[in-house]
Amino acid sequence: MQRTRWGGIADDCFRGSGFFRVEERDGVFWLVDPDGGRFLSKGVNNVRLDADHVGDTGRIPYADACRKKYGSQHVWRGAVADRLASWKFNTLGCWSDELVAHAGSLPLATAPTNELGASFKRHRRDQIFPDVFDPAFSAHIRERANDHCSTRCHEAGLLGTFIDNELYWSPDWRGGDEVLTLFLNLPSHRPGRAAATERLQERYREFSQFNSIWRTPARSWEELATMARIEAPFTRLPAGGLNDMLEAKANLADPVRAAFSADCDAFVSVVAEQYFDVCVSAIKAADPNHLVIGSRFGYEPHSRVIAAAGRYLDVISFNCYEIEASALIDAYAATGKPCLISEFSFRGDDAGLPNSRGAGPRVASQTERAKCFELYVTTALRKPSVVGYHWFEHADQPAEGRFDGEDSNYGTVTIEDNVYAELTETMTRVNAAAEQIHAAGALRD
Repeated sequence: MQRTRWGGIADDCFRGSGFFRVEERDGVFWLVDPDGGRFLSKGVNNVRLDADHVGDTGRIPYADACRKKYGSQHVWRGAVADRLASWKFNTLGCWSDELVAHAGSLPLATAPTNELGASFKRHRRDQIFPDVFDPAFSAHIRERANDHCSTRCHEAGLLGTFIDNELYWSPDWRGGDEVLTLFLNLPSHRPGRAAATERLQERYREFSQFNSIWRTPARSWEELATMARIEAPFTRLPAGGLNDMLEAKANLADPVRAAFSADCDAFVSVVAEQYFDVCVSAIKAADPNHLVIGSRFGYEPHSRVIAAAGRYLDVISFNCYEIEASALIDAYAATGKPCLISEFSFRGDDAGLPNSRGAGPRVASQTERAKCFELYVTTALRKPSVVGYHWFEHADQPAEGRFDGEDSNYGTVTIEDNVYAELTETMTRVNAAAEQIHAAGALRD
């Protein structure tokens, strides 16, 4: 099987365009590399020497170990690039040192996140989700996209651009707020609060009708606008799977809850439409040559958010720390767009790390860890929409915990840069067969 320099399968199916793109052939999605190879993005996140500081200190155990082992960052880059290529990975995932991409004998694709919405949220500071109705939002997104994307528009090795990482779209592990209640509780001068109130006014002819659902202490729209805190009358379960059925059952039993749910769903749909429209348009204006590969959903959002994403994105990306990702893949594939798993991992309890903080299943051993990788990836590849998977992460986290306390065995290598042999041998075998698994499995299913 002949491969291009990017790792794609060289055959007569596709022609090269000089950039990565998406194609569908016989009902199966593929990435196509710049030289025309059938390509699946097999990536590793956070490939960098200074991966994790211990807490908020300046100490970086992995960097200290590698400087002793390799002597310089330049030598480390070359060694790591060749090692990743030997494991049949072809992409540097998020937060990686992109100089690694061309430090080895074969190039690696890059897939950075530009944090468009998150940077606006940090700029405003009083927001959990960026205020897409703020007139400054569009200007900020265009400026940041231009700064980060325009200079890269001719890079052959750029797989595509992630817009953001794990924005808060709906109730999940971070809390039970709805996007609607987040906007209703913005400071009174924020445009997003006014927009949320206006849309509720459009849905209810009289304030009394609204308040029969929301049950606030306010007596008018004007009074509602001045309230310091508006409490939601219900707390909904995170979206997806069994939770959707439970919510539907609860709404059938309680028309008031159903009306509240409809308010929330209608508003988040408007927010998602605005967010993806503005962000994707800004990136495409700055860089028309590359793919926009999603906002790395951290948890399955409402179906209307997924639908909005599908109307604008080239590829929908999502993080999934479960034993396997089939249900999520199906939810995103309903848009008719290809999907990329932008984060997944498994943690072994025999690695000598606490594994007390962090997402994803814990397993007993490195043997189990390797088996979990194989099951996860081969199951995903049998889905016609899947065009890639990115493992989190390159090196283990420090035992003392990184900035947020995570202290887990996520690495392909230890903190001393020793390779996890069973895991990487399995990765090599599965990565080498990925295109065959995808073609055969997806067509069979």
